[in-house]
Amino acid sequence: MLIRNAKVVTCDDSFSIHNSIALAGDRISAVGPVETLASDHSDHSIIDAGGRTVMPGLIDGHAHMDREGLKSIFPTLSGCKSIDDVLERIAALVAKSEPGKWIVTMPIGEPPYYFDVPESLAERRWPNREDLDRVSPKNPVYIRPIWGYWRHIQPLTSIANSMALEEAGLASDPGDLPDIINFETDGNGALNGIIHEYTFVPIAELAYFQRMPRFNHQDRIAGIKRSMAIYNASGTTSVYEEHGCAQELIEAYVAVNAENAATVRATLVYSPSWHFANKNGYESAFSKWSDWLGGFRGDGDEWLSVAGIFADFGVTPDNMVRNRSAPYTGWSGFNYDSGIPESGIVDYLAAAARNNIRANAIWMEFLEYFETIDKISSLSGKRWVMGHLDRATEDQIQSMSDLGLAMTSHTNRYIYKHGHIVRDQIGKVRENEIAPLRSVVEAGIPIALATDNVPTTLWYPIWQAITRYNRFVDGQIAPDQALSRQQALNCATRNGAYLSGEEDFKGTLEPNKLADLIILDKDPLTCPENEIKDITAEMTIVGGKIVYDSGAIPKGQS
Repeated sequence: MLIRNAKVVTCDDSFSIHNSIALAGDRISAVGPVETLASDHSDHSIIDAGGRTVMPGLIDGHAHMDREGLKSIFPTLSGCKSIDDVLERIAALVAKSEPGKWIVTMPIGEPPYYFDVPESLAERRWPNREDLDRVSPKNPVYIRPIWGYWRHIQPLTSIANSMALEEAGLASDPGDLPDIINFETDGNGALNGIIHEYTFVPIAELAYFQRMPRFNHQDRIAGIKRSMAIYNASGTTSVYEEHGCAQELIEAYVAVNAENAATVRATLVYSPSWHFANKNGYESAFSKWSDWLGGFRGDGDEWLSVAGIFADFGVTPDNMVRNRSAPYTGWSGFNYDSGIPESGIVDYLAAAARNNIRANAIWMEFLEYFETIDKISSLSGKRWVMGHLDRATEDQIQSMSDLGLAMTSHTNRYIYKHGHIVRDQIGKVRENEIAPLRSVVEAGIPIALATDNVPTTLWYPIWQAITRYNRFVDGQIAPDQALSRQQALNCATRNGAYLSGEEDFKGTLEPNKLADLIILDKDPLTCPENEIKDITAEMTIVGGKIVYDSGAIPKGQS
């Protein structure tokens, strides 16, 4: 394939730009002036890019990509403007179901964030058990809560009708759940079906509504395929899942790749279930896992690998309630009991280091433990991962640079949705500690951008890194920490490849690297700033094959 009449942004060391690129098989064969490539590749199929920008495929450093395809498993309530609209939608589902069959829907509100509910409903309240009973007296109904990290605003709210409460054994407030769950009651003290959870990870549906339909293995396989298509459409060609993946999710990825159906390359970090693991210590487990999880790539290939381990703090009582559903993980895809008691974290990380297993953490509090491990066993060249950059001081940034860490950001939360709250907490004088991307880049730390699944397009984090825009306030959050467009594009491409130890064969458009590239509808280097977030791919190519095509670019044969 020869792509000509393009603005080929290579993201290489010199950020060179050319007008054509040639592919051979799954690799890039040449990049350069069209006059040279046209003669050398005269027998190629030709794509005239019409002046569009071509750049490396985007690499999402913390994607939770699998979740996107799961969102269409259960019927949507999107577009409902009133309780009557919700009931009409439920009634239609009941009409198609046999008595006794569960009716389970997605949350009330508008995806992807589900902001402003229930105020978005005409009645400005949630429907309750009696409302749902009117249209479904013979079918259990459960309106699911959101996954809280889509919105980062609590509480999460779900609603059950009388039959659902009965099947869940919830004749009254169970009283044995953490106090972060509130079961609303009516004037007589009976449950009214509305359940509020002051957490970001749902508990009630895992602990009590275990009879309702759940994501099964085939759902997860089909969901991953749908997710990959959605991510391809905005230009993502690879993901890194640093938060960890449980066995049920890993098996779904393996099945997709066994079918040769993957269109997004994936590096998965392992999420262990320590509650059920061997109690003789971590050394035994890590020594057995070293061949599987060791190094940058583990036991994998260029399409799928599982490498490294997720490190988290000790298991909380509410996580053990969630774990009643194990090995089922619901939305998370990771195990709820993967945390380590604080007293054992050093032993845990030291065992990982001895067995060449990379640790991935998403809380800055882990930095002091990484520093301790470095004194025991040098982390130089190991690229342990500090993810979800929320806040960091100058001293912490210098420490991460000295340790040779790789990093990921979380601009969707800490700039766009939550930055103003953090600024209020720490004071404006310290706001440069909030998602300090420029300071991290200038310290020489390769940091990858990430979506955390909402929204799925990596162009939002690119835009946030450049503009520092916050949804809730006027002005920017820590504008001194803004990246240039070139820096942001590097973070979304080559730095993502560095994160997974793949910079030698992807992340830039250079000869002999994987032919993972995108043709865009706008030029991210010159379009108006606020249009960057809306950029989409006109064509996405992974391994030399077109995996997404909007139809806007004509294709021809020389």
